[in-house]
Amino acid sequence: MIRLVSKEDAEAIALIYNYYVENSTISFEETPVSDVEIGQRINKVLDTGLPWLVHESDGKVNGYAYATPWRERSAYRFSVESTVYVAHDAAQNGIGSDLYQKLITQLKEKSIRNVFGVIALPNTASERLHQKLGFVKSGVLKQVGYKFDQWIDVAYWQLEIR
Repeated sequence: MIRLVSKEDAEAIALIYNYYVENSTISFEETPVSDVEIGQRINKVLDTGLPWLVHESDGKVNGYAYATPWRERSAYRFSVESTVYVAHDAAQNGIGSDLYQKLITQLKEKSIRNVFGVIALPNTASERLHQKLGFVKSGVLKQVGYKFDQWIDVAYWQLEIR
């Protein structure tokens, strides 16, 4: 089931996210994030009027997706950056795809025109997901992140949803 996030989801979301913070370069954060901080992030997204969704199965949150404004200036108001995370033990079950499709549907209803996926490289699974959903790779920024003693490139993927 995919539903709108609630404040009670913050702890489960922090667990999902912190796995990637501590064990991968998918997130550029280097220290775990508290459930209180996640709760504040959820409120910030919802306060902008953009969606934050969770995937729940048997009472357990298995993944989440949300959108944030692309940039602060008014002219960018029809563009967003998307974020999707799936629990590491629930990956490859279509959860990310289902979340992303529902997120895109809700963004269309809000008159969003462009969705940008930002992917730390390498991340074949995420690149395949974006390609599957119709995103087009629009550029790569070289060595913009540094984590685990290595420089990391970031790819930008764009979907025009009109």
